Amino acid sequence: MVRHGESTFNVEGRVQGHLDESTLTEQGLADAQRVGDVLKEIAFDAIYCSPLQRAGQTAKIITQGLATGAYPVPQPQVVADLIEIGLPLWEGMLFEQVKTDFPQEYQCWKTSPEQLCMELPGSDGSQGFFPVPALYEQAQRLWEYLLPRHPHQTLLLVGHSGINRALLSTALGLTPDSYQRFQQANCNISVLNFPDDLQQKPQLEALNLTDHLGLPLPKWWRHYRALRLILVRHGETEWNRRGQFQGQIDVPLNDNGRQQGQQAADFLKDIPIDFAVSSSLARPKETAGLILNYHPQVQLELSQPLWEISHGTWEGCLEPEIEARYPGELERWRTMPEKVQMPEGENLQQVWDRAIAAWDEIVATALAKEPHEQTGLVVAHDAINKVVLCHVAGLGSEHFWCFKQGNGAVSVIDFDAEGQPILQAMNITTHLEGGILDRTAAGAL
Repeated sequence: MVRHGESTFNVEGRVQGHLDESTLTEQGLADAQRVGDVLKEIAFDAIYCSPLQRAGQTAKIITQGLATGAYPVPQPQVVADLIEIGLPLWEGMLFEQVKTDFPQEYQCWKTSPEQLCMELPGSDGSQGFFPVPALYEQAQRLWEYLLPRHPHQTLLLVGHSGINRALLSTALGLTPDSYQRFQQANCNISVLNFPDDLQQKPQLEALNLTDHLGLPLPKWWRHYRALRLILVRHGETEWNRRGQFQGQIDVPLNDNGRQQGQQAADFLKDIPIDFAVSSSLARPKETAGLILNYHPQVQLELSQPLWEISHGTWEGCLEPEIEARYPGELERWRTMPEKVQMPEGENLQQVWDRAIAAWDEIVATALAKEPHEQTGLVVAHDAINKVVLCHVAGLGSEHFWCFKQGNGAVSVIDFDAEGQPILQAMNITTHLEGGILDRTAAGAL
């Protein structure tokens, strides 16, 4: 999924919606070329784009870039339900003018977007238009149209900030009140994986990648400038590579894991870091230490509540050993993780309680300090990071597998002054193996 390149209305700070007057700027054209270049490693079976010209321009330029790769390139197909959110009373207006002329509605848009109602010109006022719920219905229609038509295929969708957020949300099972939870930068790339059984939950492999644009991390969003937390998963261990469950056994990084930690450090070396917290187990602590070599003024705080899930008697075992001792439990862990009690270990609710308490304390402590606009580093584990991401997105533990976390991957969560979060980017692995897709080991936790 790609958002269109920077448009003239983006630069002017105008509401675009369904209005088809804006075109790509020189920056937007150049960024679309960068998207085509980085995606040419992927074989696409179909390309769909919004009917609005800013998305159509972007799709055309991306397609030209894909054609320089090794794979056949399908021509973009226009699909009506990829159109941007409709905001009929505001379209063409400056955002600053909207704030002045519609102060209550604008505040509702930022804090309770699902409740925003617009009385359309010519209506009798008896029935208003709710833009965000309408957008979510549109997104759901699009998934119902696309997914049955493309089993086992790879699609490229070129849309807009609003519809892309609604597509992400509806795929993950979120409702319209989640609209402001995900960010979408111009020409960002996000990756969703759908299982063969469409009744099962999809996986968000990557969100809002911007490294191909020369931005390792997305820009701070103007409404969320109080706190940025950079969430990192530790580098690979030998047990990760073998698929051996480690949990709270203190397994160190292997050589590849140390290289991943150094790659994460190089990736983040120019990002100002004001404080850092890590699980006190060896693998995240060593990863954090590598990152902080570029930030010697920052003292690392260690946290036991950020330890990996305790797998109990599964720890040290490979999957065939677990299946032999506990038949069917691995499949339950993969499909109903919230219902699994690890023998002599933890369940996800116990992990959730301790991890989110620690996370909320990190947020509250940082927001209580001056100056604002602090950036913190948090280094933890696969299960901990997934629980945090579920919490930030507004999802429960039953969505545990909806977020991918590669070894050495970076995620970004921003907060406003009241502590409201927005998921800016998730599972950035471009600094590890190169390319957009996560190629890290898919080993056990």
